[in-house]
Amino acid sequence: MTELMRVRNPRSGEFDYECQVTTPEQLASMARQARQAQPAWAEQTPAQRAAALQALAAAMQARRDDFVETLFQDTGRLIESRLEFDAAVATIERWASEAPTLLAEKAPRAANIPFIKSCQFTTPFPLVGVISPWNFPLLLALIDAVPALLAGSAVLIKPSEVTPRFVALAEAVLADVPALVPVLGWCVGAGEVGAALVDQVDLVCFTGSVATGRKVGEAAAARFIPAFLELGGKDAALVLEDADIGRSARALAWGSMVNAGQSCMSIERVYAVDSIHDRLVEALTREIGRLEINADNPEQGQIGPVISAAQADILQAHLDNARDHGARALTGGRLVEHGGTWCLPTLLVDVTDAMQVMSEETFGAILPVMRVADEKEAIARANGSIYGLSGAVFSADPARAERVARRLEAGAISINDAALTSLVHSGEKQSFKQSGLGGSRMGPASIQRFLRQQCLLINPGVDDPWWFGSGR
Repeated sequence: MTELMRVRNPRSGEFDYECQVTTPEQLASMARQARQAQPAWAEQTPAQRAAALQALAAAMQARRDDFVETLFQDTGRLIESRLEFDAAVATIERWASEAPTLLAEKAPRAANIPFIKSCQFTTPFPLVGVISPWNFPLLLALIDAVPALLAGSAVLIKPSEVTPRFVALAEAVLADVPALVPVLGWCVGAGEVGAALVDQVDLVCFTGSVATGRKVGEAAAARFIPAFLELGGKDAALVLEDADIGRSARALAWGSMVNAGQSCMSIERVYAVDSIHDRLVEALTREIGRLEINADNPEQGQIGPVISAAQADILQAHLDNARDHGARALTGGRLVEHGGTWCLPTLLVDVTDAMQVMSEETFGAILPVMRVADEKEAIARANGSIYGLSGAVFSADPARAERVARRLEAGAISINDAALTSLVHSGEKQSFKQSGLGGSRMGPASIQRFLRQQCLLINPGVDDPWWFGSGR
């Protein structure tokens, strides 16, 4: 019997949408069909595969308003949904443009044995599984799927059960691109569907929490398949004594509050050197204090609702814990209900390492600022975390900022800005510590994750001197 999954609207708080959960039998059938179609897809040239992806981008662009509306219904935020859709299409177009060059075959070369020729080839993993999160449902579903398809793999995607409304539209658009229909599929459901997907594929890409990512990685290891994990973050910003205070405050307000802080690359901790701490806090109070929730009108106000009801509980727990341990909220400091739940944009001071808000991923519109004695202490505290996704450094001295940035244990560091890795996808970076596992999902190296290296060692007909009976 088909199971229906109810979906909550984050603006109203009501469960106003239903969709069918993909059954294990349906998932197994999708995997079989994708595997059958994948060899023919892989035999196409990179340029032919790129043309199919360009057709997908054009088909999506023709229904931009529909996609934005479904993303809005899924996430409750409108302006970011427009940006997300545009970024998703741009991702497809960028990869379609770059992939043919990146996938060009290498010329044969001599091996270390003079008469042996070495030919290097790549062969794609047949079936890739992508499990994506709820904060940017469309973009993060495609960020791994697109390079995998261009590499020649077939792909099955399972988006978060919190934000699945766009899947029906994605399937409708996919029908307009016949070349992709056999090798790209969508499945819907909660964790058990994701677990079943891992059991069906040859490589898995997961974006989400450390706890779930650990389970995905363990399941993949048990099957001896690669797992590329992009997990949580607790990104730190270091504001040094020579930083431009106004610029730093503006960047930090955006980097911590965009999408209501619901990004793994949000700034979630600030370490401000003592001599400029008070001035930075004053500037941040102004910048964050003028931000407004958009409960009445999604076009007005910068802070959208908490997308996941479970996340609202985490935000409340972090605020309660911070307050109980002596933190002060200079702005916001509480959640409000308007059908759905909004977190008022919050600036916390008098924070300590004992507080959850300084050590655990918050994923909300909350920014704690800690006073530190100097650069050395700022670096030490920033690195004193289980996470290592990204971060930021603010200093008027470019050489100093770069030196400090290179001492941070994280994959992407913005200098005199914040969260740039969410916008600049050309730079290769990996997740440090428990923020992830595997090769870069950004930049040219990303596509190599979906290719296995194959080497042909060719003897042109020479008797090897090491053969038995070779006369030695």
